[in-house]
Amino acid sequence: MIKIGHRGAMGYAPENTLLSFKKAIPLCDMVELDVYVCKTGEVIVFHDHRLERCTNGTGHVMDKTFTELRALDAGEGEQIPTLAEVLELIDNQVAINIELKGPGTAYPVFQVVDQFIKDDRYTLDRFVISSFNHPELNHFKALAPDASIGCLISCIPADLAAIAESVQAEYLNVCGEFISQELVDDAHRRGLKVMVWTVNEIDDIAYIKGLGVDGIFSNYPDRL
Repeated sequence: MIKIGHRGAMGYAPENTLLSFKKAIPLCDMVELDVYVCKTGEVIVFHDHRLERCTNGTGHVMDKTFTELRALDAGEGEQIPTLAEVLELIDNQVAINIELKGPGTAYPVFQVVDQFIKDDRYTLDRFVISSFNHPELNHFKALAPDASIGCLISCIPADLAAIAESVQAEYLNVCGEFISQELVDDAHRRGLKVMVWTVNEIDDIAYIKGLGVDGIFSNYPDRL
């Protein structure tokens, strides 16, 4: 089973910050992070479409320049990092699940990832590209046909795991509230791996492990 640090190790440090990823590296097999493209074109690592919850700033992330974003406190004095900075920090020590959050993220993310691959810093199989935005997944797959794709869902689809096949996904990333044995079994019959987010409590972790899932996202990856 893959142990996945959710937004780094956000139970122990501000989410999606370099500090959070630094704490997560020794605790897990993979880290998950979220990306937007800001007003000046940089790919930044941030979860929300607005700044208020995670920083001392206000407004929409995509409306801000990189300079404006860098001036903000993302918690404990941490700054909002770029995707490139996170990849530099992780340095291929663990695999990485990149969630495409904002529109138009597929190509800029591909450019960053591809440069690290060309520099022999990573191989493509160290990445999973996931999103609720399935057209963005299709775009990334067109750019990198061998990329591993994760289809994000927060429901139980009527056709169960078939939804992942429409985006040529290898992973079905499911909200823990909606995971079921039927969904896991259907995904495995289709050759898909099932990863469940976000599971933090010990008894929930034990239950979900018992379903035979392939990976669990947690804010406390050491509990996995």
